[in-house]
Amino acid sequence: MDSALDLLPSDLFAGRTVFVTGGGSGINFGIAQGFAHLGADLALCGRSAERLDAARRALVATSANVHTVAADVRDASALATAMEGAVDRLGRLDVLVCGAAGNFPAAAERISPNGFRSVVDIDLNGTFHACHAAFPALQASGGSIIAISAHQAQVPYAGQAHVCAAKAGVDQLVRTLALEWGRHGIRANAVAPGPVNGTEGVRRLLPGDHAERARKLVPLGRLAETSDIAAACVFLASPLAAFINGVVLDVDGGGGLGGSGPWNALVACAMQGNSDGD
Repeated sequence: MDSALDLLPSDLFAGRTVFVTGGGSGINFGIAQGFAHLGADLALCGRSAERLDAARRALVATSANVHTVAADVRDASALATAMEGAVDRLGRLDVLVCGAAGNFPAAAERISPNGFRSVVDIDLNGTFHACHAAFPALQASGGSIIAISAHQAQVPYAGQAHVCAAKAGVDQLVRTLALEWGRHGIRANAVAPGPVNGTEGVRRLLPGDHAERARKLVPLGRLAETSDIAAACVFLASPLAAFINGVVLDVDGGGGLGGSGPWNALVACAMQGNSDGD
């Protein structure tokens, strides 16, 4: 993992369990790696058993204790069963990372109703399903929720009407849970990454040389790495953030400070020739 995490005690999350939706790949796998690096037990949930198995093998190779279960966050009953199984297997739940998400670039007039519904169902409904299922265990541990949001929740982006709507809902859900569940000892926060190197989102939204052009729009001069997002999540779940509740933390190198205009031009260019979402 990134050396920044080496500055923290290697046993910071020893004896703690972290449940990650969408944990088989991409940003969410990187987050799982960050928590594993600091001693946490991991429960990974996702739709692809093959991806989960590959993620489990990689984490076990670092001596992590990992439980995986295939479940779709859109299916509240299946997710609740997965959550109960993870708690039974690992003994407790301390951190829930709601990372499962869907995205594709499409102009609003060309998104099919099913495509729009699918993204809202995965991102927003899936986040609620995970939080609702995790509540009893998080109440017992005084745990923490971290939802993975996006800058699309804050400003409009071309070709992202479905994601803007879904992530705005996620941000407000997090704030509401922070308000309601704080009395139960549960903190709820969100992390909003900028474009992250090597992820499916960047490949879909910024194909070819568009990723390099996007890099130039970031004041820090680079795209995020999964370890940057992991470090933010680790911080929010740690005792260092014990009085932080209901925030959305941008982790984008300042890329969102100039608004969405430059990004809109990039995405609109990248969208040319892409098929509609269904």
